[in-house]
Amino acid sequence: MSLPVPAPESPRLPLPLPPARLTQVLGERPSPLMGWLANRLMDAVCALPASLRDALARFVGWLAYTLGIRLHVALENLAHAYPEKSEAERRAIALGAYITMARVVLESIDAKDHLEPAWEEPEVRGPGWEALKANIARGQGALLVTAHFGNWERAGKMLLRRGIPLNALVRPLKGALNNRIVDNRISAGAGLIYPKGAIAQALEAVKLGETVLMLLDQSLPAKAAVFPPFFGRPASTTPAMAVVAQRSGCPVFVVMGIRDPSGRKMWLEVSEAIAPPQVAGEQDALTAHTAAVTAVLEQYVRRYPDQWLWLHRRWKVQPPPEGSAAPQG
Repeated sequence: MSLPVPAPESPRLPLPLPPARLTQVLGERPSPLMGWLANRLMDAVCALPASLRDALARFVGWLAYTLGIRLHVALENLAHAYPEKSEAERRAIALGAYITMARVVLESIDAKDHLEPAWEEPEVRGPGWEALKANIARGQGALLVTAHFGNWERAGKMLLRRGIPLNALVRPLKGALNNRIVDNRISAGAGLIYPKGAIAQALEAVKLGETVLMLLDQSLPAKAAVFPPFFGRPASTTPAMAVVAQRSGCPVFVVMGIRDPSGRKMWLEVSEAIAPPQVAGEQDALTAHTAAVTAVLEQYVRRYPDQWLWLHRRWKVQPPPEGSAAPQG
């Protein structure tokens, strides 16, 4: 009688140490008592069997959807993005987005990786994976872009476990939950780059052969933004990644952590490299580059619409009037 062949295990290199220069945690921590209580509660949740934790995430997502928390925002966004879909179809996508968000939170507070067997597909998909590895092997560094999609926190950890040195562009956060997630980023080996001085630190990182990861689906004030189209509407977007690509000559790869239909397993997918802008100092080049990256993000969201954060006011900031000053590279 033949024995069953075990499934190949995910490549699990020892998690690296983050760059010492990028381990400072900015933000507001809770009081020691509140922090201790919140962390013990999160420890208890993380210690549950994986199936129970996922059931809890699905319940929390359903509850938030049922209570209508930011539901009008999600449905308004979906109506603009998918005018051809019925109300029932858009509501089904919205419910999936709430469940995805709840899963991300419960998965990202887990400090000890209490993961079910084979949660992660061992092979990385997409045309850009070999090129990204080659860039790192040559010590050239790379720029990575993702979105609030699938599980962006776990995607970063998947890259680190595969030997990709990673620094994440983040914002200062407050509260026990957010601080737990930030601490988990550092313990996984990720460096932290904050907005103040971000371009200089990102340039230093890629010069050292590291990568810089940025979430490119967040709006910011019009004066600091470019406005590439996203689902047919101008979306306020930082030009910082395009600026760093232009100054460093590094390519940009879109990297997504994608869930399978069950929602409990994931794979990593890396897009084809996007060349840096070639014309220094021209705003149109930065906008065009940001638009090219955003178009790849949109392709992923269209393929898996229930894995993106529709309850975010992505289009709340409108382009400034004609003739207003634009951000410069």
